[in-house]
Amino acid sequence: MAAFAAAGVLGAAGAAAFVWFGVYDVSATGPHLQPVHSLLEIALQRAVQRRSDAHPPPRDLLTRERVVQGAACFRDRCVACHGAPGVAPQAFSLGMQPVPSSLVEATRHWRPQDLYWITRNGIKMSGMPAWEYRLEEGELWAIVAFLDALPLMTPDQYRALTASPAQSSEKSPVSVGKVEGVAAARCDGIVDAPAPLVPPLATVELAQRAFRQHGCTACHTIPGVVGPDTSNGPRLSGLAGRDRIGGKAFPTEDGLTAWIRDPQAIDAHNAMPTLGVSETQARLMARYLLTD
Repeated sequence: MAAFAAAGVLGAAGAAAFVWFGVYDVSATGPHLQPVHSLLEIALQRAVQRRSDAHPPPRDLLTRERVVQGAACFRDRCVACHGAPGVAPQAFSLGMQPVPSSLVEATRHWRPQDLYWITRNGIKMSGMPAWEYRLEEGELWAIVAFLDALPLMTPDQYRALTASPAQSSEKSPVSVGKVEGVAAARCDGIVDAPAPLVPPLATVELAQRAFRQHGCTACHTIPGVVGPDTSNGPRLSGLAGRDRIGGKAFPTEDGLTAWIRDPQAIDAHNAMPTLGVSETQARLMARYLLTD
């Protein structure tokens, strides 16, 4: 028993030394070691499969309208990193590690509910963002429907299907399997609140999630919210006891909500950008901060 304990201590010490002395190369110019890459792939597959069954796909998932809407969302949100038939990813994504995968064969490896879960929740430390605050529930499933049509799509079909209204008209439809039409819609609105989570989260956890998903931890240390050690902006604690927030807004729910939603409208000289936070999410965040 003592030998096992000693081995455990040595193993933990070795792992700590491995991290402390910077042995592992974290640069994006070099790949993960193959065992690390394989381990991450397995962890990804098992983690997604464990959680995605809570989101069964709609029975009418593969409709014409859904595929067309999904094509517009893919064009506006996904193609920059993943590319498309005849369309290269943008240059910055090619420097990511791991390189974002081509989604042409996504449906060979993932079920519809898996693809929905990945699109909605993103993947830690991969560059894949969570879209639940930026795409509506119907748009998330529309992307899944589009991915089902993608494997048989030619470059010409993709270009026609995703053409902007200025580039196409209903008089010149494109046929992709059983799908005809052009994607005139866009996916650039503000989602007031994500679709219900399964299992549901407490209000405090929803507020913490909103802070993370709107990038607040990039500049602020927020009590109870995991994030980097940063001093770009002030620590967001004790706001209820202040006379003003940012020197301008009153420390009330309405005042803080207005500040979170559009700080530039309150003080154009303030460095905090307007992030497109919805009214519902801003109030959730304001209540959390005012109760700290």
